[in-house]
Amino acid sequence: MKLVVGLGNPGPKYEGTRHNIGFAVLDYLATGTGAGGWRSRFQSQVAEMVEATEQVLLLKPGTFMNLSGRAVRQTLDFYKVNVSDVLVICDDIALPLGKLRVRAKGSHGGQNGLRNIQEQLGTPEYARLRIGIDSPGEFMDAAEYVLSRFKPGEKPVVTDAVAVAAQSVLLWVRSGIDVCMNRVNGETKVEKPKKEKPAKKQEKPNETDSQPLKPED
Repeated sequence: MKLVVGLGNPGPKYEGTRHNIGFAVLDYLATGTGAGGWRSRFQSQVAEMVEATEQVLLLKPGTFMNLSGRAVRQTLDFYKVNVSDVLVICDDIALPLGKLRVRAKGSHGGQNGLRNIQEQLGTPEYARLRIGIDSPGEFMDAAEYVLSRFKPGEKPVVTDAVAVAAQSVLLWVRSGIDVCMNRVNGETKVEKPKKEKPAKKQEKPNETDSQPLKPED
């Protein structure tokens, strides 16, 4: 069995916020073929699905972000799931909007949900999929920013990121963390726009050159 944990805060008040993008990925997966409905268990919303003959448990902790580890610990203990079979999905303010990054292990990086999971499990050696929500900048408090909703212009990028993240989860289930890291981290690089070279000025047009058009009034 694989356990996929999406981080967020429960309740309508937090639906669609930046901090709840982990929930959004699990909701996307739960609409797929072979997925069952959500039910309350382990202080969470839980759904089951099957991918490539592998049973997958989707978990949305209902304990609020900073206590996410409680639900994860209860679920692992009940199903006897190995930490190596856990993937946690969360937001990341250090990544550009929509950029994905997969890691086999690592520090919590200041993300409170990851911090509590690490405390409850006693190890940072579980896989995580971070989704960029962009930085709040210097004029907005980070705690306020992650609880804000995406702007209309950001929503298409977020929708695409959620879909790609869901496919990345399925890839992890089928092929493992190394293949998932190589594929996702290699294909989601944000390219900077290329600067156009200024056109060269002609000092005097030759007789064979066509005359420039005059702008219309």
